[in-house]
Amino acid sequence: MPLMTLHAPGWRPLAALLAVAGVTHFARPRLYEPLIPRQLGEPRPWVLWSGAAELACAAGLVLPHTRRAAALASAVLLLGVYPGNVKMAVDAHRRSAPRALRVGSLVRLPMQAPLVWWALRLAQAEARRTS
Repeated sequence: MPLMTLHAPGWRPLAALLAVAGVTHFARPRLYEPLIPRQLGEPRPWVLWSGAAELACAAGLVLPHTRRAAALASAVLLLGVYPGNVKMAVDAHRRSAPRALRVGSLVRLPMQAPLVWWALRLAQAEARRTS
């Protein structure tokens, strides 16, 4: 079965995932600060802005008239934060972090692709639904 014919989960679980991640950015920003490349400067504003973007995408998925745009924005956001996931994996291996963190950071890398695919499938489904 070709990848594009697989059924993606609905918008509710993606909205929930983004909402939880967004809230976590505000509740525990220190978790995310090491993911921000030094070249971008002070990490806290980047963490807070990305958390706000996740919350905005989650809210947009909830509203039918913004769902398609929010799904596309979610895909872009998921692609945009991917370098931070790569940085986390590289840093974990460079500093010989605990094995669970090193393994977890590597397992996380390929998980971004299905999330982007999911968001794009939702946008496609919304486009069909509203046309």
